[in-house]
Amino acid sequence: MKAEANNSREVATQIKNQELVKQRRRQIVDAAVRLFVRHGYHKTTTRELAKETGLSIGSLYEYVSSKDDVLYLVCIAIHSAVEEGIQEALARSSHGREAMAEIIREYFHVCNRMSDHVLLMYQVTHFLPEKWQKKVLETEIRITNILVEAIRELNEKGVFERLDEDTLELLGHNLSVLGHTWAFRRWYFAKRFTLDQYIEHQTAFIMGFLK
Repeated sequence: MKAEANNSREVATQIKNQELVKQRRRQIVDAAVRLFVRHGYHKTTTRELAKETGLSIGSLYEYVSSKDDVLYLVCIAIHSAVEEGIQEALARSSHGREAMAEIIREYFHVCNRMSDHVLLMYQVTHFLPEKWQKKVLETEIRITNILVEAIRELNEKGVFERLDEDTLELLGHNLSVLGHTWAFRRWYFAKRFTLDQYIEHQTAFIMGFLK
């Protein structure tokens, strides 16, 4: 959650109470996702966003200065949830290949919970100002690196055959994309698999590669 706090502070606010800022911005992010998915990013007005959030226009602008700020906060919320989920999975007592399966399961569940956020991020991140685009990409790489580090740690413990650095990097990025794929293709996969079945099949696929 530290990374989320640091990134969120880059969005200007007039409020000194950081806990209140965090709470209100969570409200704004949740409302924004609903509206952006329903009406589109460009067609959603700040007045509609304020109404959906339950804040006045004046109050809304105390926490964000533009829709670009809101969209950036949506992206940061995704990254924060993924990071927290992976860290929780790593902190559990699982060992060996079970630890890898636990990481995959937790990551996919986060992607499922935040599937609308993930879709929105891919659809509209390119609308962000260049400075926010750069920050979002940096954070995305940092989250993928958490997956890479988790695999590297298990690799060094001899859980898998020794993997070279390029393979570790490729595996981390593949795992990151497989989680997002459920969000992209849920309209299709959900007709054939439950989330747990999807996770089971993808885990078997990844583990087969790691044999």
